[in-house]
Parts: sequence; structure tokens; C-alpha cells
Amino acid sequence: MAEKEIILQGEDGQVDELVLTTQDQASCNSLEDCVRLLFPQEGEKKPRLRFKGFEGDWERFSFGDLYEHCVVKNDLTFGKDKIISVANMYFLQDVNNSDDDYLRTYNVFRLGDIAFEGHSSKEFAHGRFVENTIGDGIVSHIFDVFRPKSEKYDLMFWKYAINNEMLMGKILSRCTKASTMMNDIVADEFLKESFLVPSYEEQKKIGEFLSRLDTQIEFYQQQFDKLKQVKLACLETMFPEFNGCTPCVRFEGFDDAWKVVPLSDCLSVNTEKNLEGKYGREDVLSVSDDFGVVNQIKLLGRSFAGKSVLNYRVLKHGDIVYTKSPLKVKPFGIIKVNDGESGIVSTLYAVYTPKEGVSARFINYYFAPAQRMNKYIHPLVNKGAKNDMKVSDENVLKGTISIPTTIEEQEQIAQFFSDLDGRILVQKQQLERLKQMKQSCLGLLFADNQSITPPPQIQGI
Repeated sequence: MAEKEIILQGEDGQVDELVLTTQDQASCNSLEDCVRLLFPQEGEKKPRLRFKGFEGDWERFSFGDLYEHCVVKNDLTFGKDKIISVANMYFLQDVNNSDDDYLRTYNVFRLGDIAFEGHSSKEFAHGRFVENTIGDGIVSHIFDVFRPKSEKYDLMFWKYAINNEMLMGKILSRCTKASTMMNDIVADEFLKESFLVPSYEEQKKIGEFLSRLDTQIEFYQQQFDKLKQVKLACLETMFPEFNGCTPCVRFEGFDDAWKVVPLSDCLSVNTEKNLEGKYGREDVLSVSDDFGVVNQIKLLGRSFAGKSVLNYRVLKHGDIVYTKSPLKVKPFGIIKVNDGESGIVSTLYAVYTPKEGVSARFINYYFAPAQRMNKYIHPLVNKGAKNDMKVSDENVLKGTISIPTTIEEQEQIAQFFSDLDGRILVQKQQLERLKQMKQSCLGLLFADNQSITPPPQIQGI
């Protein structure tokens, strides 16, 4: 059996040394592959990828080997300031029921204990376990508490294990019963369930890895959210108020007042159709508020066009498109630039070509904020019986917009937002990559208990 040493470097710079053992010469060239192989595959008793220094099979234990059902009532050692919110794991404040008799009904809930919370949710159909990671306290008597028996118990590893719906969902479906308000757990049945468990040292290593992964996800989520907030603020301050002439923020060297003109001064209707069949069903484009103009197959997985696309409208690179499909925040449709390859769109879309001296990318960002788009288009359209927009291609151009007098200022504004979008995309890709790594990791945890297909890798990151 071949062995290969792997150096795994995370987004936080942390380096881990691992050993890959494989019988099928499978490659391990990506971080996603590494994470997927950290846990036993279906029917196997040890992972193919181990942190260096760990060998041998994982052991099969029942919950009863590791936990005991613990029903210890509060003897008033803990006051109301030590009541723990099981749902969100924090100490509750300002609890109304604070008399001694009421506090005596609570169960003691110590650090490392797990409590069964029986409410059904979209993520946890049969209820879920929550591990106490904040300190000793008490919980309502409606929660069943289980206490670890072994000292060789890594808090972080078990935090992820008992929150793994792929594992716990199947176990809880067998050992819970529905009641009026929530699911009840049958403790004896739960303690009989079994699964594979690594040594304490390996638990600790995996727990640390998963914890670091969560920290990185939180960091990239914060950066992503901040950049989106910056973009929203800039879309407001770098453009004048609706039909105004002076934005709050401008690039150095531009002082002239913007002009307020009909959109027809900026765009002309493009009626070109695919009559000669230059474009096929694989060239059909869709318009998304989040992704802009994207190939329909790439965005949605397949083409929804009919057998013939000869009547479809041609949408060239640099053209503007108005889709009349209503969105929640933009109930009158969206306007976008085709910043990618040329293609075709349904006849339900209106296509426009920018006139000389007009930046298509500027028009795209002008209509990006929902408030500005809605203010512009609302007076021009009527909703039909099927919630479609009743407006001609020509009438869409009858409203007025504010635009810089020079294409140089238009392009500089557009380039600023394009660069900002690039930074947002990088953060989003990193965030999605880390989330997918975590999902792959948790999905394969104790994989001998279920059949799992790992998620696909994200390409081009």
C-alpha cells in the first residue's frame, strides 16, 4: 500500500503534516481532497489521510460506552444567572422565574455535557444535541442531559460530532418519539447506538483543525460582509440623488455637474435576432441580479430554451439588457450589462446598445441599487395579469438618469466598482471554499454509518 507525505497549509498559514495511504493511487492535490480523506470512508475503519504519527483502526463505541444519562437536579448551587440557553449556548439574563422552587426543577448542565433539544427544524428533523462549551450551569428539565464518562474526551471534536446531522439525524430517527410540542429521546435506545471513534490524541488534532476552519470561515464572512457594505455605501455616495447633478464623492480632477438626460440619449433599442442560427441553445444567456449576465447552462445547469432559438435576441458583449422578471427587492425587473461573451436571450428581454460617449458599465452600476432602479422604472411600467411587466422596449428609455458629462469619469467610476466586485468575488470564493471543505469534512465524519457523496470541488480558486 503506497504512502505519501502531505503538507497541508490552511488559509491562516497553519501547516500540518499528514500521511496519505491509498490503494487506488488517488491524487491528493487539493485542500478539499485532504479534508475529505481525514475520516473513514464507507465500510472502512480508518481514514486514508491521517495526521502524522497516528496509525491503526478507529474503535467502535456505543454512546453508552462514552456517555451516561445524567438527571441531577439543581440543589440551588446555581442561581438564575447560571441558566443556559441551549439553543444559542449562552447564560440567560433577566429570567422572570427566579424563586427557589422553580430553580430546583432545573437539570445541572456541566462543561462538556450534551443536552437533547427536541424541537424539529429544517436542519434537524428529529431534534438535536447541543454541547456545553461555555461552563457549568443549569438547563430546563425539558432537556435530557448526557455526561461523558471518559476523561479522554476532546471538547472540540465532540462539538462537531454531535452537531453532525448526517450522523445524528439517522441515530435520532431511531431513538426519539414525537410528542405534542417536541421530540422526546428514549435514553436507553440512544445509548445503544454505536459509531467509530479515534483516540483522544487524534480527536484533539481533528477538533483543532475543525475549530481553525470555523475561525477562518468567520474571518472571510466578516471581510465579505464588510466589502458588501462598502459597495452599498459607495453606490449611494458616488452617484447623485435621483435626478440630481452633484454626487457627494468624486474622483480627483472631475468637477463638472452631471447632466440629467433621458435614457434614450444613452441607449438605443437593439432588435437584432438570431435568424441565421449563428447561436445555438448552448449560447442562451440568463440575467441574475447577483451574477449579472451568465450562460444559462453555467448558471442553471441546463438550457431551458425551446427546440428553435432563431427568434431569440442577440446580446453582444457590451450591450445592456433589461429583464422584466420581477424580483423581491426589484419588483419591476433589473438592468445589467453583458460583460461576458456574446449570446442570445429570450424575446421577453429588451436589448440595448450604448451610444457614443456612454459607458455600458456605468449604466450597469447606475441601476445596481434597488431603490434607484425601482424609482426609475416604476413610473414606466404596468404589471400584467401574470405579474409580468407591460412596457415596450422604447418606453423603458423614456425615464431620466444622471450621468457624468465625460466618458472618462463614467469609466473611472465603473472601474472602481468593477475592482471592488473583484475583491468581493475573491472573498466569496474563499468563503465558499472553506464552507465546502467543512461540509465535506463533517459529511464524512463516521462515514461508515451512512452512504455519502462528497460535494464537488470549486474550480478556478
